[in-house]
Amino acid sequence: AVGLLTTQPPEEGQGTEDTPDTEVNREAWGAQKGRPEVGKEIDEWHVLVCSRALEASVEDSAARVKRKRCEAQGESCSPADWIRKDEWPVGIRNVGNTCWFSAVIQSLFHLPVFRRLVLNYCLSERILEKCKSHSDKRNIAFMQELRCLFALMVGSTRRFVDPSAAVELLRDAFRSSEAQQDVSEFTHKLLDWLEDAFQLAANGNSPEDKKENPMVQLFYGTFVAQRTHAGKTLSNIEQFGQYPLQVNGFNNLDECLEGAMIEGEIEALHLDQTISSGSERWFSKLPPVLTFELSRFEFNQSLGRPEKIHKKLEFPQIIYMDRYLDKNNEQIHNRREEVKRLKEQLVVLQQKLECQCQEPGDTGLSDSPTCQQQPPSGQRTPIYKPFTQCRAPMDTPPHPAPHSVTEEELRFVKTCLQRWRTEVEINMNELKASIDRVSQALEGMYSDNSLCQVPYRLHAVLVHEGQASAGHYWAYIYDHANQRWMKYNDVIVSESSWEELVRDSYGGMTNASAYCLMYIDDRLPHLIAEDTDDETGQVMQAMDSLPPILRQYVREDNRWFQQELKEWEDQFCQQPQEELVSPTAAVTSTRAPSKDDPAEPVPQPGAAQEPTGEQEHVAESVAFQEEYSRLFELSQEETTPQQDPRLHHALVYFFQNQAPSRVIERTLLEGFTDRNLSFDDRSISIMREARAKLRLIKPEDMDMEEYMQWHDDYSQFRTVFVYLLTGLEQYQHGKVREALNYLNHAYKDNAMLLRRGEKRGMEQSLIAFYRRRCLKEMNDNAATLFRSGEVSDVEEGMIIMNEAVIPCMHLMSRPDMVSQEDLDTMEAVRSHWCSYLGVDLDDSLQEKLGEFLPRVLDCSTEMVVLKDPPTVRSKVPHDLCSRLAAIMESITNTSVVAVK
Repeated sequence: AVGLLTTQPPEEGQGTEDTPDTEVNREAWGAQKGRPEVGKEIDEWHVLVCSRALEASVEDSAARVKRKRCEAQGESCSPADWIRKDEWPVGIRNVGNTCWFSAVIQSLFHLPVFRRLVLNYCLSERILEKCKSHSDKRNIAFMQELRCLFALMVGSTRRFVDPSAAVELLRDAFRSSEAQQDVSEFTHKLLDWLEDAFQLAANGNSPEDKKENPMVQLFYGTFVAQRTHAGKTLSNIEQFGQYPLQVNGFNNLDECLEGAMIEGEIEALHLDQTISSGSERWFSKLPPVLTFELSRFEFNQSLGRPEKIHKKLEFPQIIYMDRYLDKNNEQIHNRREEVKRLKEQLVVLQQKLECQCQEPGDTGLSDSPTCQQQPPSGQRTPIYKPFTQCRAPMDTPPHPAPHSVTEEELRFVKTCLQRWRTEVEINMNELKASIDRVSQALEGMYSDNSLCQVPYRLHAVLVHEGQASAGHYWAYIYDHANQRWMKYNDVIVSESSWEELVRDSYGGMTNASAYCLMYIDDRLPHLIAEDTDDETGQVMQAMDSLPPILRQYVREDNRWFQQELKEWEDQFCQQPQEELVSPTAAVTSTRAPSKDDPAEPVPQPGAAQEPTGEQEHVAESVAFQEEYSRLFELSQEETTPQQDPRLHHALVYFFQNQAPSRVIERTLLEGFTDRNLSFDDRSISIMREARAKLRLIKPEDMDMEEYMQWHDDYSQFRTVFVYLLTGLEQYQHGKVREALNYLNHAYKDNAMLLRRGEKRGMEQSLIAFYRRRCLKEMNDNAATLFRSGEVSDVEEGMIIMNEAVIPCMHLMSRPDMVSQEDLDTMEAVRSHWCSYLGVDLDDSLQEKLGEFLPRVLDCSTEMVVLKDPPTVRSKVPHDLCSRLAAIMESITNTSVVAVK
């Protein structure tokens, strides 16, 4: 292991002879792997530096072939399912409360400049001989394991890698090896160790040597701390790595930075109150990798325990740091004064506007949306009861009024009131225009080009889901080469999107929120540049980018993996041909088992239990009964707007719809035949018992067409939910046109399910409510474009009507689907367009109106085909349940929807 850190790597062809793959030879190679010959003996302590890591590596390698348990979420029992797909990124196995390790390491590994530093780290023998302290030996051992881990993540053929050796070294440095670690605590420890390890390579401890440390250059910056005391300005320069930011009291990342850096009162753009801070700080040197640590935990003094802050906090994909730099100190001070002045001016304008609305004696102005008044708080409005109270209370003072008024006096009063109304409306419009101008000036205060010269791009977001005492970490990391967001959740690596990142990271909707933000300097392309060949300039692929000794290490690990696959096939795949049929094929096949099938050994019930005996047979029966009881109890839970038990499992759906017992029985057994569940001997026995029971179901005992129809209904039920959730998410993001298409499909498919039974689909009211909303907004948008008179706008309005509004109205007008609310909405749409008949329009607009108005008035006469929705996201049960809870919690905060 020490040899991997020396500057004497062997040639490509050395030390790679194939040896017989026996356990002895494997252990012998494991003890020597990564140890090229050096010119002299290595001292005994050199071996002890990495002895524990080496022993763990050897033991893990020897146990890999025998391992049958799936200890991490998303793992499969079969090594065949652990194969990496092409160049897809590699996951990291959770070896027991180590999601914090995976999230941080993945975000650093996918930063090419950091990956190169780790993979190319090496120490000369002269430096190794001088390392005597325990911390130096530990840091060397950790760097060795980190190099090996990174090498496997580059070139392994496995879908995920095991970080046990590196994790154990880190765990010894924490107070407890069992508790789940905090990401910020781990990252601080990691950067400290890396800095010390690279300082050994620099072979010096002077301040100048530390400045040359690549970890310091990459992750550490400086800020100037200023404080005024007794009329004097005191300042000093301090170094920082992860910059801590408070979340409470702020709405976005810029406000957090203002609160962390400015002394006294801060005039934030979007807050009504001022913010207090400690000493004034200005960044004097920003690191290439800028990490913000979001303080989402606080200690509750009354409860005596820490609590998580779930407040929503927004952050951008690109943040400009100019306004926080020391060189812009004077300019930013001036702008903050200007912000303060504009906010004071805005308050005055808003007060004037309110006064205009509240002038006594105004007539007819109260119907303006701006001027609608609410009774003062604490004052109750008198309530008159028409059936029990025929007149106003006697204590109500009568208003003075003249006994008679002439026509001339009425005309005079009416003229005055109309003139006063016009003057008030002009004043109000002027005030509104002034408010808009001041608001725009505030919004653009820090957006001009002079303050957009230092862009930092979001590279990674570390997310925590749960409470202060427990939870789970994962990471969203930007794939710069392919310009996409990726989600790294232990062994599961999947493509994601900015929308999903926002939903999981901003906070305020669920108990998941961003905990750490990693930005990189967008002006430094070398940070994300991949390795290139010095001669050809071509980007090096995977193994070619590794040093020779690590390349040899990865190749040997891949050879072991191939051996695992071979031994697994020999051990578990020599089953009767029927057992090779996948569970998916068994479920989707419409042909029942036939007596004319090729001869296969049909095991008797006793044969399936032979390895375990009668006691194991009882355990298998208990497993079936427990799963049946669990799902039946789940089906008895009440369906609410935030959760629907039917999303969890097909059997819950079948129980609620009273499916035939044979359908329920077969579905239950099919669930136990999945080879992915056979992670130990008992599970394999249960799987075999389930298959044996399935074979005992005769063709005449089972109507396969009915069976498939039930599963098709459940698949359609889940598709309806996917359409609904996607439509609501699109609507919240302002994509009304796309949302309407999804909601139309959800309503149509759900109506088909409801015809077969009340519980076959979901309640239609939520879909219908948001479909009407989308229809109104699309119609208003089309009308606005139509009235503009611009050729391109008119054409766009016609496209919206023909492709969105009219097809939706056609669906809504079907007799079996229409409701009174839908009829009212369609009538409002028709009235809107009919109102243009009495308006003086251009000839071209009149012609356009005459073309499509009949279709709007009678949509039922046309054959309209809905546009197919785009490919929907995953229908994994956990994903659908969490999305339903999140979206319903979000929309109920903005609108009241009654869902039965």
